[in-house]
Amino acid sequence: MQDIINGRCGWCGVDELYVKYHDQEWGKLVTDDKTLFEFLVLESAQAGLNWITILRKREGYRKAFCHFDAEQVAQMTDEDVKRLMQFDGIVKNRLKIKSAITNAKLFLAIQKEFGSFYDYTLSFFPDRK
Repeated sequence: MQDIINGRCGWCGVDELYVKYHDQEWGKLVTDDKTLFEFLVLESAQAGLNWITILRKREGYRKAFCHFDAEQVAQMTDEDVKRLMQFDGIVKNRLKIKSAITNAKLFLAIQKEFGSFYDYTLSFFPDRK
């Protein structure tokens, strides 16, 4: 079990960005599809890295991925991937960049089928509807 320091989980330490994330976002219910897509992109980018690395690049991801507009991201091309591989604001990993585009397409398909991505997540918890 992680220690509680100053009323916060020990993992967030004292880094201002981490503390803000802990206090304002971590563990909070998110029902907004745009925010859910943002976390899908960011969490995918985080694979194999520390979360703070991605938090520090969050604004870069916002710029690179059309402010997390899934429809716009789904339209990105191989030329966009090449461009993003040169962009310093994100982790330069071709597979992670391409996964954001693929995930945007799947995200839109889920929205179409379920009405929203949030409703899709609720489908795993039928008692919560």
